[in-house]
Amino acid sequence: MNHHYDGDDLIVRKIRVGNMENNTYVVECPATHDALLVDGCYEADRILAGTEGAKVVGIVQTHAHYDHVDALPELKSKLGVPVYAHPGEDYPVPIDVELSDGDTISFGRDHEVVVLHTPGHTPGGVCLLLGKHLVSGDTLFPGGPGNTRGDDKLFDQIIESIESKLFTLPDDTRVYPGHGDDTTIGTERPHLDEWKERRW
Repeated sequence: MNHHYDGDDLIVRKIRVGNMENNTYVVECPATHDALLVDGCYEADRILAGTEGAKVVGIVQTHAHYDHVDALPELKSKLGVPVYAHPGEDYPVPIDVELSDGDTISFGRDHEVVVLHTPGHTPGGVCLLLGKHLVSGDTLFPGGPGNTRGDDKLFDQIIESIESKLFTLPDDTRVYPGHGDDTTIGTERPHLDEWKERRW
């Protein structure tokens, strides 16, 4: 299998599913192959095939929009692992572990995910930080923030989330968004004022 990122610190598998270029991620400890699956988007069988060789110990949801949870019930049933999510949204399965800003999720050998609550796109949206790897859900994309549907209050909220939680990270932090291609914090940070001016 070709890993999206393969290092001594972490293995990241990126599984693109559905017709909206949704990304499901598998973040894996190289030493033990314990892994967390991030976002049960679409095509459960394809996602499960993408986890081959890893031992999935939990499913972490960045938010509850339908395109990120369509396969979640089937994945939870087949994997038999807990679901981690922020309680600010409604999910199609029970949340086993409720997440708050600053929480950590441990897996593998000394691997830890830091939870960043980043509301704006949705009330309970979270990003997941693993060292210099950021799974950004629908909060940050190449070229701007996630969709806030023309709502000024939500736009201000997501910009605050990005500015205070994400743009404080090092420039070389790799960003894995919920749709499309990767970017880095250093690539996106210089454009913040442009986003504020255009309001999307």
